Amino acid sequence: MTEASGPAVANGGSTAQAPMAPVMHRVVRRHQDLEDTVSLWLEPVDQPLPRPMAGQFMMLWAFGIGEAPISLAGNEDGLLVHTIRSVGAVTEALCSAAEGSEIGVRGPFGTGWGLAEAEGQPVVIVAGGLGLAPVRPIVTEILSSRGRFEEVTLLVGARSPETLLYEDELAQWRRQGSIDVGVTVDSATPSWRGHVGVVTSLIEHTPAATGTRAFVCGPEVMMRFTARALIDRGLDPDAIAVSLERNMHCAIGHCGHCQLGPAFVCKDGPVLAWSRVEPLLKVRER
Repeated sequence: MTEASGPAVANGGSTAQAPMAPVMHRVVRRHQDLEDTVSLWLEPVDQPLPRPMAGQFMMLWAFGIGEAPISLAGNEDGLLVHTIRSVGAVTEALCSAAEGSEIGVRGPFGTGWGLAEAEGQPVVIVAGGLGLAPVRPIVTEILSSRGRFEEVTLLVGARSPETLLYEDELAQWRRQGSIDVGVTVDSATPSWRGHVGVVTSLIEHTPAATGTRAFVCGPEVMMRFTARALIDRGLDPDAIAVSLERNMHCAIGHCGHCQLGPAFVCKDGPVLAWSRVEPLLKVRER
């Protein structure tokens, strides 16, 4: 998701009353995940925003610089969790935010993963790179109510072992044994003892079958090949949900920066069924 200039209104307020007005949040915890990636735990200073659904995103505002759309990586005891990669001025400032500092938050925006629709069915979750952050709430929700779902498989891909996100959590999830966890890297170091190859190479080992629900997030090319591999395994394109990333500025469908064909990703997405996304991604940009 692309960074934008600061919001038009800078006073507190709820999303329902003033969607362009950020609500101040305090950084209560900061964790350095990777060299360029940080997770922030945020508590509201003003009136709390509506509780976001897994799959939605927030607009995070750095004072005097601007705001950027960041997917929800968790909602823990009333704290918003966001995992942010430094790729520009805004995200660099957000990544540098110290514990005790304040940032503005707008949201929640967009569509959720719709995990309730997967109850009683097998679930396959596929994440590439930073795409693991938006699917993290799916994993934590499933683990908190494991009996609601059949077999659950999480497949994670990274460029290298050094860029693998949430490595400790992945190991913990694997040890718990409640879900199957597969991890692969594109290129390995001598100390790497895991699988090497693109994440789609793990799909042939999944229990994909009729009725399986899939949740996919990562680079667009990765999602395209993943969706095709899942369909080849027998999944219905309507049962494959993907999260799109586009240039979001207003987050409420007014500015048009995130328009993809007839859809506005900030409002109609970011989570959409692959059956709807595939024809849109085939349209060449001019």
